[in-house]
Amino acid sequence: MIDPRAIIDPSAVLADDVEVGPWTVIGPDVEIGEGTVIASHVVVKGPTKIGKNNRIFQFCTVGEDCQDKKFLGEATRLEIGDNNIFREACTVHRGTTQDKSLTKIGNGNLFMVNVHIAHDVVIANNCILANDTNIAGHVHIGENAILGGASQVHQFVQIGCHSMCGTGSIVLKDVPAYIMANGNSAKPHGINSEGLKRRGFTPDDIRALRNAYKLVYRKSLTLEEALLELKPLVSQSSSVTAFIDSLQLSTRGIIR
Repeated sequence: MIDPRAIIDPSAVLADDVEVGPWTVIGPDVEIGEGTVIASHVVVKGPTKIGKNNRIFQFCTVGEDCQDKKFLGEATRLEIGDNNIFREACTVHRGTTQDKSLTKIGNGNLFMVNVHIAHDVVIANNCILANDTNIAGHVHIGENAILGGASQVHQFVQIGCHSMCGTGSIVLKDVPAYIMANGNSAKPHGINSEGLKRRGFTPDDIRALRNAYKLVYRKSLTLEEALLELKPLVSQSSSVTAFIDSLQLSTRGIIR
């Protein structure tokens, strides 16, 4: 299961069925769970914990030191959950002590060719990041979010759950949950209704979210005024709660 041409530090802990291709280097303080397949020419540095049934394609670098001048070699971490796919040439950096010393990736995500995940990023479950997408430091991405190819996300931005950013989006402010965004800089273009249908949201859910969107983006209200008017919509669909939460948690301001 492990090619004899791979270089694996004696302190690394690999489950018995982990596959490792030739010319891959796995350093100390690395733990890799059952069913994970690592192709050739991959570098994995620690402290890094990788869960079960992940697939890491050739030329990926996982758990590398971050690109931050404040980083002085501290023992920061990277944690990756289960069932993720990292296609060719993805780079994932560990955290920094300026945040929680942790970069964290959940389960079931797809990172296409040449995606970069910077320090202290937190990505939930079942997200898709298309080719050449760059995620700057301290970004949080909610579950089922999709970022089109060559999207660029500014540091400290929050991308809400079930949102979608189109190809080439330059995201400088927070994207609320369920929103479709696109452009340079990214602007809102309605609710991600097609994606919500595919994930089993009911017509009532989508209708309530469209009403919520109109309150924020079509009625010329301040965010504080819109939040007050949004609360009654929770009775129409509990999905509106996540939309409200993403507005209240925004620190950079939302896209407009």
